[in-house]
Amino acid sequence: MLSLHPQSSTPLVVQIVDGLRCLIDDGTLRAGTKVPSIRQFAHAHDVSVFTVVEAYDRLVAQGRLVSRPHSGFFVRRRSGSVPGTAPLATAGAAGTSFDSMWYLRKIFENRHLSMKPGCGWLPGEWLFGDGVKRAMRALATDELDFGGYGDPKGYEPLRRFIGDALAEHEMGLAPEQVLLTQGSSQALDLAARRLVRPGDTVLVDDPGYANLLFGLRFLGARLVGAPRTPQGWDLPALEAAIALHKPRVFFTQPRLQSPTGSVAQLAHLHRVLQLAEKHDLVVVENDIYADLDPEPRPSLASLDQLARVVHISSYSKTISPNIRVGFVVAHPDLVEDLAQLKMISGLTSSEFAERLAFGALTDGRWRKHLKGLRERLAKAHARVGQRLDDMGFELFNEPKAGLFLWARHADMPDSGLTAHQAAEHDILLGPGHLFAADLQPSPWMRFNVAFCDDERVFSFLETQRRAA
Repeated sequence: MLSLHPQSSTPLVVQIVDGLRCLIDDGTLRAGTKVPSIRQFAHAHDVSVFTVVEAYDRLVAQGRLVSRPHSGFFVRRRSGSVPGTAPLATAGAAGTSFDSMWYLRKIFENRHLSMKPGCGWLPGEWLFGDGVKRAMRALATDELDFGGYGDPKGYEPLRRFIGDALAEHEMGLAPEQVLLTQGSSQALDLAARRLVRPGDTVLVDDPGYANLLFGLRFLGARLVGAPRTPQGWDLPALEAAIALHKPRVFFTQPRLQSPTGSVAQLAHLHRVLQLAEKHDLVVVENDIYADLDPEPRPSLASLDQLARVVHISSYSKTISPNIRVGFVVAHPDLVEDLAQLKMISGLTSSEFAERLAFGALTDGRWRKHLKGLRERLAKAHARVGQRLDDMGFELFNEPKAGLFLWARHADMPDSGLTAHQAAEHDILLGPGHLFAADLQPSPWMRFNVAFCDDERVFSFLETQRRAA
């Protein structure tokens, strides 16, 4: 059915996935066809059963195979397809049929790609694992209510802690204005569902936070991009977009923004708030990288005092992604609405996780952990930035903090194609069009400096440059 090449630099799993995908996409294997069992395939091609399991699992995740209990694996009939029609967009295309689902699956299925310079979190050994373990031991000695759901707004001591921490940054609020969520993703989703209706025009950073952009499109919003600059936003373009499109909401990330790493200057923050007041805009500020910033800076929320700004953050980036604890703070009336939405969609958040986060945050080593993390990221920025510069990449800016560098190379005009080729070499890249408001092809790529320590990543990029 297909030929494998054990001596090739392309992993066998990738060869199997690509080979079967091509046979499916060109119609050789039609919808409903049963493919060889795992053991049959392994025996016929003299490969490990585990290799075939991995390949079939990837094809199931990609929507090309379906597993039927006690029957085996079959070619899946994809939605809307009928015999004789063209296949869905493949990995090399720039459309959303491949891009969003492929990227999100690869991001969150850690076992699929071992090198992840395009991901959005920190390596496990960089996180506050020791603090979580100490918090777990302390929690094990407490009297826990395993039969309850907890407070709808979240664990009250943690809400007080967050209020006190924000007060240190000139943001005055009561614990009742703090709503705990399952990470920043739920906080952004709650804000979007409360503030956005299908057909609404919504202003977003361009490039912007990929998961948020996908969520807003799912809600039926019409996205208008506010171009990012190393200093914050292109203010004339931002003002023109607001005047022309009259958006209801502006979702933005002023500090250590994903994907560009840029930090908005104070003058830019003031101008955004002036425009929000003038045009009756609600501003949703995603500040999830605040703890990674070595510089004390004002936020939109601290300047606005939560009159028009909804402020969102999370501890997933610095404690652990598995501790899904984030929060949203806003005007009291809006917080009550968001709390009701939270209860409707998923009841309360996990008090167990919130108490773990509280234990870690009140651990005596927390501040030392943050200081060491910021220093480690600064060194990684210097090293990765220099390496990319030496290879001829153009850097959008050099933040020297946070997770990301945003870069492009003249010899790699389509980062989507580069990312697909990287996946064949077990590398997850962050292609630029996934972060674009209009999903158009882009040469830009997002690099997570904490995951750029494997020489194979740069060897792949150098090969791509030379092959251009």
